[in-house]
Order: sequence, then C-alpha cells, then structure tokens
Amino acid sequence: MTANNLFFLLITILVISFIFDKIINALNATRFNQDIPKELKDVYDAEEYQKSQQYKKANAQFANITSTFSFILTVAFFLLDGFKYVDNFARNFTNNPILVALLFFGIIMLGSDVLTTPLSYYKTFVIEEKFGFNKSTKKIFWLDKIKGWLMSIVLGGTILSLIIWFYQFTGANFWLYAWLLVTVFTLFMNLFYAKLIVPIFNKQKPLDNGELKTAIEKYASKVGFKLNNIFVIDGSKRSTKANAYFSGFGSQKRVTLFDTLINDLETDEIVAVLAHEVGHYKRNHIIFNLIASILLTGFTLFILSLFINSPLLSNALGVHIPSFHIGLIAFGILYSPISEITGLFMNYISRKFEYQADDFAKETFASKPLITSLKKLSKNSLSNLTPHPAYAFMHYSHPTLLERVKNLER
Repeated sequence: MTANNLFFLLITILVISFIFDKIINALNATRFNQDIPKELKDVYDAEEYQKSQQYKKANAQFANITSTFSFILTVAFFLLDGFKYVDNFARNFTNNPILVALLFFGIIMLGSDVLTTPLSYYKTFVIEEKFGFNKSTKKIFWLDKIKGWLMSIVLGGTILSLIIWFYQFTGANFWLYAWLLVTVFTLFMNLFYAKLIVPIFNKQKPLDNGELKTAIEKYASKVGFKLNNIFVIDGSKRSTKANAYFSGFGSQKRVTLFDTLINDLETDEIVAVLAHEVGHYKRNHIIFNLIASILLTGFTLFILSLFINSPLLSNALGVHIPSFHIGLIAFGILYSPISEITGLFMNYISRKFEYQADDFAKETFASKPLITSLKKLSKNSLSNLTPHPAYAFMHYSHPTLLERVKNLER
C-alpha cells in the first residue's frame, strides 16, 4: 500500500463513520414523537412530555451541528496537511522526540478546545439553562476548563512521555512496558479516583447520621456488604440531574450519592438504587470491567506495536520524518472500526450486567422502589423514553427504562 492509498483509506473511514452516525441519529429522531408505552405512562404528564420532546429535539439539533463542525474541521486538517505544519512547528523548538510529541499534541488539543469551547458554553448556558438543568456559573465553567487542561498536561503528558521513552529504548516491545504502565495507572485510579481527583472539582462529605444512613447501613449489613464510606457530593452546583456511583474495591470501596439524588428520591428509593450498585459489586461486575479494560488496552497496544515502526503511517499524513506521535494519529483512525466493535460488545455486556444488578436489588430489597426511582430520575432528566432500537444498541450502556421496568415487574 502506498502513502496516498493509506491517506484515502483514513479519509474513507472518517466519512463512513460520520455518515453512519448521521443515519443512526436520524433513525432515533423518528421516535421523538412516539406515544409513551403504557408501562411508563406515569412518568410524564402531557406538559412534561412536551417539554421532554423539545429537549430531545434541541439536543439532537445541537449534536448534529457539533458533529458536522468537528467532521469538517478534521477532514480539512487532513486535506490541508495540518499534521505536517504542526509537526514542523514543534520541531522548530526541539529535536527531542518526547518534547516534539508533547508540543504536537498540546497544540492540537489546545486548538481543538479553543474551537469547541463556544459550543460547550452554548450547551451549558443556553440549552441546559433553558430546560432548567444548569446550575453552573461562568466561574465554575472556566475553572473546570483550566483544571481539565492542567490534568491533561500533568497526567496525559506524563503517560505519553513514558510510552515514547519505552518505545525509544525497547523498540517494538514497548507495548509490554506501556501496558504495565497503563495497568498500574488504571488500578491506582480505580482505588483512589474518589480521594484524589473528585475533590479537585467537587466537595464531598460523609453522609450525615439519620434515617437514610441508618437504612443504608441496615441494608448493607443484611447482604453482608461492608460499607464504611458513604459520601455525598455537591452535584447540584453544576446541574439538577441526579446520580450515584460506586468506586474502588477492597478497603477503598465507597458509595457516592449526589445531593440532587437525596433531594429527588425517598429513603427506600435511594436504598434501592444503592442495592443496585451493591449488586454490581456482589456479581463481580467491577472486577470484570477492570480486567476487560486492561486486556483490551493490552490488545490495542500490541496491534499498535505491529504498525508503529512503519514510515507509511507518517507519510500518509504528509510528514516525512517518521515519528511515534504521527503514527499514533494514523493508527487511531485505522483502529477505530475495531474499537467500535469492542465498544458494542462492552455495551452489550454492560446492559446484561445492569439487568443482573437490578435483579439483585429486587431479590435483596424490593423492585417497586427501584422502579419508582428509575422513573423519577428519568422524569427529572427529561430522558428519552422511546429511543430507536438501533440507537440504543449502538450507544446505550444501560437497557432502556421500559426494558428495565419490564424486567423488574416479572
């Protein structure tokens, strides 16, 4: 294969991916006005359902604009030899491969962020504001941006530097060292993300003593789940949408409840949500997902090691000095169809796990409060109750609300 042929293959992959996403999104849009299934009639009244339809349409239109904008920018960057110009610019400052790569990705990421930040701003302060979800301030918005940049520089820059350093000293075997590095980082983040990263963006505090804490501790004791760490996070400072999540394992496991969740749900409903999260832990879903993620990372790095030495990858992007960072860009696009397939598989497994966690909550607590909590959370976030099956198959990591309710009512 020549460099020109590879270049056109890369463009073809980008175009096909864009068109396919448009088709799936268009199919989903055909279901926006569909009647609500009888099992979910109590989620919305007529006025609320109309509002949810408007929200779905606003988000769909915005997603269409942003994805088209991103696609045009990406293709234009390819056609105008953007990678070559950025690479040459970085090489004007240094010949060190690691520093060149850091400058290269830093420039691309900064440029992308500058172009897309207005869209993110519009999403937060226009769409989310219009439908009553946004609680963020402009100060919080920009502080989040700055913190995100700093984390990308420190964490992303460090990992990229080490991977390139491994590549320089070990050649094609770099993937083994990179895999070990990413595995250690993944394990570390699973254990300490809530302690180290979350506080950068949100305040957390232990759940106060009272009815809710007593109910949670009673349930945890009943199912033999040792739980010493129950925290409340100030999610309401950014959005009215509610959430809860489980993190860590062993002595570091903890449950985090959004303050919005506590405000929106009754005590038994919150315990039911918690029972679902405990179900994930008891059914070893967290360990499975962790191992699957590590194995997929190893597989990806191994495939990368087979191609990264080829100057063809760099030449296809108009860069005549073969380099790891240019090869990484080309490989990322070539690998995207495989990544899409593995993503579909993981979504399928995730949906199976959600059913299992729901079943665990039903068996060890009760199904009714979990059903009412799911309905309330869907209502409060104006969720789409009638997604197209193809869209749900492609994008949903959870079963639809209708599927979960039917499963819980069996």
